[in-house]
Amino acid sequence: MRSIALDASSSVLLASERQPSPAQPSPTQPLQPAQPAQPAPQAQQADRAGSQLVLVNELQRGNPLLACIRNVRWMHSRDVLADFEISRSTGVLYLSIRYHRLHPEYIARRIEGLGRSYRVRVLLVLADAEESKLPLREINRLALQQEVTVLVAWSLDEAGRYVETLKAFEHRPPDLIRERIDDSHMARMAGALTSVRSVNKTDVLTLASNFGSLAGLAEARLEALTLCPGVGELKAQRIFRAFNDPFVPEP
Repeated sequence: MRSIALDASSSVLLASERQPSPAQPSPTQPLQPAQPAQPAPQAQQADRAGSQLVLVNELQRGNPLLACIRNVRWMHSRDVLADFEISRSTGVLYLSIRYHRLHPEYIARRIEGLGRSYRVRVLLVLADAEESKLPLREINRLALQQEVTVLVAWSLDEAGRYVETLKAFEHRPPDLIRERIDDSHMARMAGALTSVRSVNKTDVLTLASNFGSLAGLAEARLEALTLCPGVGELKAQRIFRAFNDPFVPEP
């Protein structure tokens, strides 16, 4: 789906028109109970449209990132505090490393300006400089202090996909993107053994079939380890040391 950028002057989101005051009742007529005001049809359409769009702050007009947001609709708005308002509860600020190096005070001011307007506050950082390690460390420290979630993109296309994904998962449960952990015995064994340098999952299957259990592997002699297919002398020594070397070096 192609991006749709609407001019703010034509936005129906600004259609919060004042309702005309009701006619005054005649003194001879009994007073009728006040009826609750009904929202204008234009305002209802605006709310429905706003829920389907990513609202983009006017400060981001001309940002090349907008050309990379292709799978969700967006429009400019003067009424949002964040750079990208995913929903009324989720706001995204955008920052490039190059701009941060020129204006290091900018992002702290923008985060402070958000206040608590959004329940979920995200800082989308574009790592567009060769030396990004130190600036990212500074940005991450600030984000931790201000309780802001940091997403780092290494290209404009990747940054655009982050915005699209946040909108697409706006009403989805977190289980859809949460890591699924295999809690089986074999998975735990693989997690332990692959922490040894150069040991892969194929080696884990080989070791499990030869020694039966983690306890049997821990009691195996170095010579027995080297006889396993695919486990060379160097890998066998690393596995043997992992089970037999002391955790704390002796003084």
